[in-house]
Amino acid sequence: MNFTRILVILKARNCEFFRDKGSLGWNLLFPFLIVVGFGLIFGGGSRPDYKVGIFPHAAENVVRAELNVPEDFKNETSIEFIPFPSFEIGLEKLNHHKIDMLINLQSKEYQYWVSSSSPKGYIVEKLYNSSLIPENMKQLGKKQVIEGKEIRYIDFLFPGILAMNMMFSALFGVGYVIVRYRKNGVLKRLKATPLTALEYLTAQTISRLIILTFMVVVIWIGCDLIFSFNVEGSFFDLVIVFFIGGFSLISLGVIVASRGTNEELTSGILNFLTWPMMFLSEVWFSIEGAPHWIKIFANIFPLTHLLRATRKIMNDGQGLVDVVPEISILLIMTAVFLTIGASLFSWRR
Repeated sequence: MNFTRILVILKARNCEFFRDKGSLGWNLLFPFLIVVGFGLIFGGGSRPDYKVGIFPHAAENVVRAELNVPEDFKNETSIEFIPFPSFEIGLEKLNHHKIDMLINLQSKEYQYWVSSSSPKGYIVEKLYNSSLIPENMKQLGKKQVIEGKEIRYIDFLFPGILAMNMMFSALFGVGYVIVRYRKNGVLKRLKATPLTALEYLTAQTISRLIILTFMVVVIWIGCDLIFSFNVEGSFFDLVIVFFIGGFSLISLGVIVASRGTNEELTSGILNFLTWPMMFLSEVWFSIEGAPHWIKIFANIFPLTHLLRATRKIMNDGQGLVDVVPEISILLIMTAVFLTIGASLFSWRR
């Protein structure tokens, strides 16, 4: 292995990426916009979770104190009351799941309508009926206070956005780019040089690691200036985990890049890999309540273990020793992916 040749390819690939201002700007701007958007939507105070339609109510503004609904239901902060002038308009909104419940303000029997296929409607119905029970007949549970520091949704989401951006950059930045080189005849010309396949793949892998590190640092600093993320663990441990996770994702991209000259097919394969990872690796939300087989299936993705280790360090304050299982799996996946990718790699086809 000749390190001079590796450095030449490494420098060429880095220069190509950083000179492409459009690609560089989008890779930095896209995750930043997602974090800012979700932070503005979910990072503020509490917002109503349920929408309850009321009729007849001609005024656009609703004064809760004047509503003919049970007092407890009226004061529920998780409910937003939506006024409608007639039953027909409210029912149309309910049928299209634009509201979760519809209440007749003029009914002495507390008439209401809910959709049997609406999960939120089921919850609102329970809240409504429980508010009709007299106070002296209610039996309440004993509320316990959660100890420790509260984890904001933005602190849960941010590692997922960073990891998702790493995933797209690693897979498309290696898999798609090398296939494009092969189609355009670049790899065919490189094969005529003393450069070996191992040297070329090593240079591409190191180049993408450098690019990933640069983007993660810039995105982290930019977003942290706005939201001040809470990091309970060590920044050094996070760097190690991101480095190993990024290496694993790049190795997966090497498999995709090992063969093929069709950019459309490659793009389809990459989308086939990225979309399940994005939804099953808990980038946006937890899959805690999902069927057991989905949880098992999610473990085949490197992004799952990367995010699990990152959140343990960032949100729970755990160290490298605590995430050894995740790191070990990522290293095993990396070795397997690189072996398969290197053995399948072809300069021409």
